[in-house]
Order: sequence, then C-alpha cells, then structure tokens
Amino acid sequence: MQGPAGRGPRREGTSAAGGRGPARGEDRETYRGPRPDEPDIPATITGDELDRGTLNELRTLPEALALKVARLLVAARLAFEAGDGASARAFVDAAKRRAARVAAVRAAAGEIAYATGDFSAALSDLKAARRIAGGSEYLPMIADCERGLGHPDRAVALLQPVLRGRVSDDIRIEALLVVSGARADLGQPEAAVLVLKVPELTTLPAGSSRARLQYAYARCLKKVGRLVEAREWMHRAAASDLDGATDAQEVCDEWDGLAFMLEDER
Repeated sequence: MQGPAGRGPRREGTSAAGGRGPARGEDRETYRGPRPDEPDIPATITGDELDRGTLNELRTLPEALALKVARLLVAARLAFEAGDGASARAFVDAAKRRAARVAAVRAAAGEIAYATGDFSAALSDLKAARRIAGGSEYLPMIADCERGLGHPDRAVALLQPVLRGRVSDDIRIEALLVVSGARADLGQPEAAVLVLKVPELTTLPAGSSRARLQYAYARCLKKVGRLVEAREWMHRAAASDLDGATDAQEVCDEWDGLAFMLEDER
C-alpha cells in the first residue's frame, strides 16, 4: 500500500507521522474516541442483530471494524424504526465513513435517505451499492429516487430492462409499482393501469407483494373512474394483506361507506 504522495510503502501498524497507529484488524476507536458529532451506540446492541447476508459482507473488513460497523447499522435501523430519522442518518453516515466500499452499508445509507425524503443522497448511495454489488436489486429504488427528483421519464427508462428480464418476483413487483407511478406522474393514468394489469395480480401467493400490487392497481382504477373494479381489487388487496403492509382494509371501509351513502341517496 502506497503512502501519501507515493513516498513508498507504509508499514502496517504505523501512522502517516511514523507513530503507532491501529494495526490491521484493530478498531480505530481503540486509539481515539468516537467522533464528537456521532451519537453513542446503545450498549445493548451487539451487531449480531443484522441479517446473515449483511454480516457476510462485513467479514471483508478487519474484525473490530466489522463489529463497529455492524453495531452502527443496527443502531441506525432501530433509530429509524423509532421514528428518529436524524439519529438514523447519523448512525448510518458513521458506518459509511468507515466502510464506504461495502454494498450493504451504502444500501442502508441509501434506504434511510430515501425513507426520509432525501432523494439526491439516496440516489448517490444506491448507485454506489449497485456498482459494488451488481445486479438489479437496487434499480427499483434508484428509479423511484428519479421520480422523487422530478424525472419520471428516467424512472421508466431505467426499469424497462428489468421488466423484460428475468428477476425475482420481489424485484419485478417493485419495478412495476415504480413504472406505474411514473406513468401517472407523466399524466398517463390509463398507461399506469395497464402497467399493473399483469398475471401476478392473481398468481402471486397471498402476502405483502400481492397485496401491494393489488392495492396499487385498485388505486389506479379509481383514478380513471373504474370505481366498481377499484372496490373489488381493494377488497382483494385487503384479503391478500396478511402482514399489514397496506391500509387496504381501512380504504375498503371508507369506499364501502361512500358507496352505501351514494346508494342511499338514490
């Protein structure tokens, strides 16, 4: 490894100034405390709370650094789930400073930025995650960031290869939802309906993916005035939603109540 300005190799375990620094596998926090602008990680977090795939990616890092980043990612997720978006961003940014070349870290940063409405930052991190990991996993969210930044045409163009290719059901459903939304953004409500008129409306097993697809389809039908069909598909979405991924049942109650009042007025 070259030192600054190409002055030859630097020995492991020495700092740029020639003093003792963290050796390979040691955590830099051994030598200096956490940055003053970083929140403290709750002591109860171990890092083992992460999914196995992310933990495997972090194994490319020195052990102590991997542990630190894992704990930061868990802290970010818990803060976000608690509704503290600012702390979630602070934790995940701290993880990114330490492990910016790990796809799971950049993806986590992108997902939290996306969820907090910072589409520009989300787009940068998600594109980085895709460059590192390859594949199509992050493309639907990347495309939705383009929508959020006012570029629905780019979203459609990005996802056409995904919809034509062979991808998992989850990626395909996410892509369909984004493209349909982009068509609506472009003032093409009928096209938004057609995008979602796919076999997966009935062939997917009950659960979040089918419920979200049927829910979006019902909403699109309502926007083009096909109210009877819209009610039917919203009821299907409510029946499919085993995990509470949508508010389909509440929407059904609202629409059924409106329909009852309209019929009563006749």
